[in-house]
Parts: sequence; structure tokens; C-alpha cells
Amino acid sequence: MGIQVISRDGQPEYAVVPWEQYQALLVAAGQSPAMAPSITSNEEASTQTASLSSLDQLASLRQAKGMAPELLARNVGISPAYLAMIESGERRPDAAILRSLAWHLGVAGWSEPS
Repeated sequence: MGIQVISRDGQPEYAVVPWEQYQALLVAAGQSPAMAPSITSNEEASTQTASLSSLDQLASLRQAKGMAPELLARNVGISPAYLAMIESGERRPDAAILRSLAWHLGVAGWSEPS
């Protein structure tokens, strides 16, 4: 089946599955299949070329995409409470979380403060 299990402290923590199997799991769970990041329509491409100038736009972008904070947090792998702290400016996430937020929101990336 091609599944890779990643463990921490001797306990399974993550499972990595091939893309096709991931798509099948989404369909079985009643969700629409995800598109590969490199496969986009022209309309989606224009949305993806947009980038955020700072994290203060995170909540408005999430709302514009019609995404519930709980869903975005779950997709990114953080708690909804932590996402709320990021959106309010109370916390600054690390680069991995920023990349994941950008990917799940369909934006090119995040600019770091100068």
C-alpha cells in the first residue's frame, strides 16, 4: 500500500500515504478530492498569486475563502485556539506553520517583517 509511518518516542504520530490513496480517503470520507498544488485553473492561479503582506490579513482571507477557523486549524495541524492567537497578532507562528497556512489558503506565501 506504500504507507510510511513516522513515530515519535516509539509511538506512531503521522502516516504518509501516496497522493492517489489520499484522494481515495478524502472521497471515502465524503470530502471533495484535493487538487495538487501545481494543477490549477486560470481563476485559481490568479488567487494563488496573491500574497499576504502580513498576518493581520489572515482572518479576512480565511473568511473570504469561506473557511471555518476549526477547519483551517485542523488542516494546518494546530489548535483552533492557537489559530485565533495568530489571527489576533498575539502569537507569531514558525515558518512551517506559515507555509502550511499559505498553502491551505491558496496564497503564494508570507512576507517576513523587515
